[in-house]
Amino acid sequence: MDTLDSNGNYHRFGFSFDKGISHRAAIGLVVLATDHTIEYEWRKMLTLDGVGFYESRIVNSPDIRPETLAQMDGLIAPGVTVIRPGERLDVVAFGCTSASMVLGEEKIFERIREARPNVACTTPITAARIGLNALGARRIALLTPYVQKINESMRDYLGARGVDVVQMGSFEHPNDNEVARIDAASVREAVFALGRHKEVDAVFVSCTSLRLVDDVENIEKVLGKPVISSNHAMAWHALRLAGVNDRLPQFGKLFTV
Repeated sequence: MDTLDSNGNYHRFGFSFDKGISHRAAIGLVVLATDHTIEYEWRKMLTLDGVGFYESRIVNSPDIRPETLAQMDGLIAPGVTVIRPGERLDVVAFGCTSASMVLGEEKIFERIREARPNVACTTPITAARIGLNALGARRIALLTPYVQKINESMRDYLGARGVDVVQMGSFEHPNDNEVARIDAASVREAVFALGRHKEVDAVFVSCTSLRLVDDVENIEKVLGKPVISSNHAMAWHALRLAGVNDRLPQFGKLFTV
């Protein structure tokens, strides 16, 4: 109903509510200050009607080393706190693969739940493990941009959780701002070089700054094996945790599981 004031020049309108943008799923995402890539890729994958994601950023050093990764510990809960305060969140995702390994997935979940008790949680390395398991991949190739110390730790971390890294390669470039500018051709050729080995079931491209989503379907067609990345796997896992089970084959084999 349109009501007028005494002068007839101000209108007050009635309204009704709908279920909102996130009526199927509301997903929170904690992003590193230096990350150029994850939001770009998630906006491509989380375009489903009724699915919304909401992000905050936390300060981090662009120099990705174990010591700098550990510094994120106290920043995660405050980062989660500012995502839709007082409103529903179905899932919270923490957007750093290497920090999830250095701090440990359970500690990441504890920090998230300091701000959001009982919420479903994921990290890139959590999602990668679960995604590889869903694909039936036990022997993988690992591609990273990390320094060797982190690479070796990640191989051991995955191995202890049932994922055997049988081929590994790295760009060995620790500056996170610049890792986001490693071009698609470089990633594609490295994936092919690692993934073509007979003993490899799938390839995991680790790091939320590396880009894969635009090319993943074509890369898989050429390689003939599943390929996942940190952003790719975590978007899939966040959707599945939120109860959104839509098949999206344009994003590769994982999104058909």
